[in-house]
Amino acid sequence: MSQPCDLLFTNGVVWRGTGGSSLPERLDVAVSDGVIVAVDADLTSLRGPGTEVVDLAGGLLHAGFVDAHIHPIQGGLERLSCDLSEGSSVSEYLDIVVRFAAANPPRGCDASRAWITGGGWAMSAFPGGAPTAALLDEVEPIRPVFLYNRDHHGAWVNSAALALAGITADTADPADGRIERLPDGSPSGTLHEGAAKLVAAVAPAPTPDEEFAALLEAQRYAVSLGITGWHDAIVGDYFGASDTALVYRRALDETRLLIDVTGALWWDRERGVEQVPELVTRREALVDALGTDARFRLPAVKIMADGVVENGTASMLEPYVGDVASPEHPRGIAFVGGQELLDAIVALDAAGFSAHVHVIGDRAVRDALDGFAAARERNGWSTPGRHHLAHVQFVHPDDVARFAALGVTANMQALWACNEPQMRELTVPIVGPQRAATQYPFASILRQKPVGAPVSADPRLCAGSDWPVSTPDPWQAIHVAVNRTLPANDPEHDPEPLLPHEALTLADALQAYTAGSAWITGRGPADPVVDARGRVARGAGVIEVGAVADLAATDRDPFSAGAASIHETRNVGTWVAGRRVFG
Repeated sequence: MSQPCDLLFTNGVVWRGTGGSSLPERLDVAVSDGVIVAVDADLTSLRGPGTEVVDLAGGLLHAGFVDAHIHPIQGGLERLSCDLSEGSSVSEYLDIVVRFAAANPPRGCDASRAWITGGGWAMSAFPGGAPTAALLDEVEPIRPVFLYNRDHHGAWVNSAALALAGITADTADPADGRIERLPDGSPSGTLHEGAAKLVAAVAPAPTPDEEFAALLEAQRYAVSLGITGWHDAIVGDYFGASDTALVYRRALDETRLLIDVTGALWWDRERGVEQVPELVTRREALVDALGTDARFRLPAVKIMADGVVENGTASMLEPYVGDVASPEHPRGIAFVGGQELLDAIVALDAAGFSAHVHVIGDRAVRDALDGFAAARERNGWSTPGRHHLAHVQFVHPDDVARFAALGVTANMQALWACNEPQMRELTVPIVGPQRAATQYPFASILRQKPVGAPVSADPRLCAGSDWPVSTPDPWQAIHVAVNRTLPANDPEHDPEPLLPHEALTLADALQAYTAGSAWITGRGPADPVVDARGRVARGAGVIEVGAVADLAATDRDPFSAGAASIHETRNVGTWVAGRRVFG
């Protein structure tokens, strides 16, 4: 290239993300028209009068993060509502509720109808992981309060909310959830899984303007962390939330959507494969309206196969220890499992969708892998789906090698792979030590090679945050992926690593959060990307000539600073297709 470039990064180190050394190199990077045009030791010859020069000041330049499992509008709504995520104790949570109520008094309605909604509390802060309505009644006895926990698999409500929903001792548990009860059978104030829908049905839904504001807030927050794309894990009517596809369309129409977004349409678990043609219609309607290379696409379908371990709803191969699970479901609840899940995956694969399956328990993982095995047998390997299993907390040792053999990517939420109070107090005691030793086997999955199947370059790992379940800051998750502990300054830090043999290298963790996640969205390093002017570039996730310039810069080189300080890394600049969106 002989013409001056638009953007020149210099005076730092560059982590290319693929090929060659896994360590960063001292290089310059030049960008023109949103594409990387040169990577070399000295590119000062490409500097012209109109070139924007970015002095990295010794920091790291890497491909922008792609969050492969996130609920951005939900996260934005919580940031704009009663956000408990900054608290860590009962007293702190109650204080946040008091302050939020005072700052947001009832307007235009009776106080008994002026709901307080939000979320972000940790189960480990409460005995048995189950807060009571009585606690909330002490600080807010009149206004109904409805607060999801941080994993969004349960909710904490006060007596006013229970009354409006008509939940009493006579209310039966729904098939996909459980009502925590007092000794007399009356509801205690915690609603697990589908039981939360009983209150969600009467709580006010966010308005379109509130959802739009939430999307913009989520995007502002994400780009500040170096995130240049995300995969929205649920696009559809779920637990009272509206279909957010319209929110993204509005952002596109108003040219407010800065980053690349793919979404997973919601699989209605009360229906079966008859819904597949409707999902195809929704996907194709978006393509017809926006084109195949739009900034918002719907290539996937999300199936919630099971729940979570702490409330006994994760689907396990063997029964739980103790009485956490209901007598009717001693091994947890398969929301979509067995033949039903197999049929769904085969049908989605045949329709060209990527199946994005929530799996926590080892039985859910096995059921999903059985589904992918059936899909490969019936549909072959040429279907376009980029299938991934989200969370993969418990994986039976017999199933680890099947990810590679079936071309299935593990979508990891690495921040959870550590010892902390919830793990110590609510997880390990109800699964026992043998199963506890099968958690989050990221390194084992990564090491597997395809055997007896077509050789595949598909990534074994991608990474996401599940925000607002946990922080969307990738560097915090990468810290745990490498160390298998929370940072030493975290109040919940436990110095004993969780299964340290499953730790990843920093390069492997970064690869998952960049190229791996970009791949599952259809914009991986080998994928062609067409911009608004019809020009073709390579996809995201790497720093190589010809790749789209989705980039992020940090305040330091985490490779040289030591594994114990990875969490201190801060993003200082973010660019999407060469356009600065943060810093």
